[in-house]
Amino acid sequence: MQIIEIVCELLIPILVFGAVFAVGEIIYKKLVNSNSRILNPQEYFPEQELETLRQVYYLVMMLIFFIFILYIMVFEGEQLLPILVLQIILSLYIALRLDYSSWNNRILFFLLVPYEAVILLVYNSHLTLWPIYLIHVLVYAYFMKVYFGKFRKYTETNGLGITIILLFSIVVFSFIVTLFAEGVEPLDAIVMVSNAFTSNGYAVLGSTGIGKLTSILLVWGGYTISGVGTATLTAAIILRRNKKREKELNERLDKLESLIKNNKDMD
Repeated sequence: MQIIEIVCELLIPILVFGAVFAVGEIIYKKLVNSNSRILNPQEYFPEQELETLRQVYYLVMMLIFFIFILYIMVFEGEQLLPILVLQIILSLYIALRLDYSSWNNRILFFLLVPYEAVILLVYNSHLTLWPIYLIHVLVYAYFMKVYFGKFRKYTETNGLGITIILLFSIVVFSFIVTLFAEGVEPLDAIVMVSNAFTSNGYAVLGSTGIGKLTSILLVWGGYTISGVGTATLTAAIILRRNKKREKELNERLDKLESLIKNNKDMD
């Protein structure tokens, strides 16, 4: 009976995740091959803003993996549903971006399968195979290292400053302090830090896990878009000023050319 239970805990998550992966791969290929302007980030953000957002993307991925590790090792949490869903989505996202020409990535696919999330959602019970938890801690730690390497390479290649990592360090430090000082779980802590950082208060907005994730999305989405609006307005003012100066300079050059021509005619 125990062997059957172990086989089910390994086989069912692989089958479920494999089915989701197959559907996701079809959708992903269609999106990649699409020329829609809606999917083009340059339609929404200036190039300078995109460079910063790419830096932030790598750091946010590291933070999410760190939160997953905390939930596995320290916190069970009362509202695990959004974390489980996020774990499945993130595992699917990474699996879709892997190059399966390498055997290492083929093995990594099976290590990425969110066994504990699928079992908890399907059976409403925790995974009994404790080595899976340890494996996922190591896998998430590995991806934290991978994304930090991508962040450092992207920053150095594009000649960008590393001020963003100081900002990120402040957010992570505040997150860890809030986590233990307030005695809350990671999801609540990141909501509190997000609200405090964006000057929206220090409360936990949302009474459910999904509501808390939504509040995080709204807070950081609004914070990002407001920065884009400011940058766009500044760019428009600078562009208008430069056009005015260019017009004045062209008028002066025309007058100078006219004077030179008149002098030549007099000679």
